[in-house]
Amino acid sequence: MQRIVYIALILSLFSKINFAQTAPALFAHPKVSAGFLLGYTDNIGGNVYGTVSDYSYDLPLSIRFSLGYTVTDAGKPLDARRIFINDATNGTPEESGYIWEFRLDFTYPIKFLSLNKTNFLIGPRYSMFTGNFKFIGGNEFFDITADQWGVGTGVETHLGISPSMSFVAAAGFDYYFQSKLAGHDTAYSPDGQNVNPRKDYSYKDADDAVNQPKFEFRIMGGLNFNF
Repeated sequence: MQRIVYIALILSLFSKINFAQTAPALFAHPKVSAGFLLGYTDNIGGNVYGTVSDYSYDLPLSIRFSLGYTVTDAGKPLDARRIFINDATNGTPEESGYIWEFRLDFTYPIKFLSLNKTNFLIGPRYSMFTGNFKFIGGNEFFDITADQWGVGTGVETHLGISPSMSFVAAAGFDYYFQSKLAGHDTAYSPDGQNVNPRKDYSYKDADDAVNQPKFEFRIMGGLNFNF
């Protein structure tokens, strides 16, 4: 009986050692990469990003955080002035705009032609739009802002340059949900809860006058660095 107990203990110990040698670790060795992209995003823009991959042996998704900046057309100065400020027409109109955006993407490797590394991306977005309008000689200067949530998807492929660096070509599409447009002491909301609206203007009028993000097609290229 004692011999049987010894044999059972030895077999149990051997099985545990063998399992420890063959079982994958719960967390693999995470890899970190970072890079930048430049190109067309509604206008001229770019972003910097960081990616964490291989953080789990059975989850092929990577996680990417991006910060982007885009120079854009602010909208229609005369319409924006009427809808947000007043009916004056004096001064020479000028406009400029920019967008800050935060992006979270989940990337999944896919097969595309004979390329070694291609990823499908999808995730939420958050943008902060500012449109600046000036009427030179008319003493009228004002900003119109909008903060919006959105969702986007895309595809990217990596072309190796060296073991630690690759060229990235990316294309994608983003959609942003309607959000409050605010300028001076006036605001228009999609739900009709407007603040100090001018005359009988609506959110649709303000939306048509200002070029905040709606649909964005992205074609970009840049470099990725592995650490």
